[in-house]
Amino acid sequence: MFSLLNIFRLVALLEGISYILLLFIAVPIKYFGNDPQYVKMLGMPHGLLFVAYIILAIVLGSKLKWKSKSLMFVLAASIIPFGTFYIDKVYLKQVS
Repeated sequence: MFSLLNIFRLVALLEGISYILLLFIAVPIKYFGNDPQYVKMLGMPHGLLFVAYIILAIVLGSKLKWKSKSLMFVLAASIIPFGTFYIDKVYLKQVS
């Protein structure tokens, strides 16, 4: 079955993709093309994935006994474009 780590990795991937789509496609279309529909369409799924990422990071960090600095780095990566991909490659590949 799926482990908590695999679920977190999937959520991190989806959150990263949704953030990139929102930031680099939907927002420019909204402001340069005067078409806010893509922001509305991507905003809610990204928000839900962001919240899921934060909750799962805290739960996984507690389970894996991450240091506070590592947990803060994982949490901060969710607001940096491509940050969740880096976390998956550096932090989560070592654990699996």
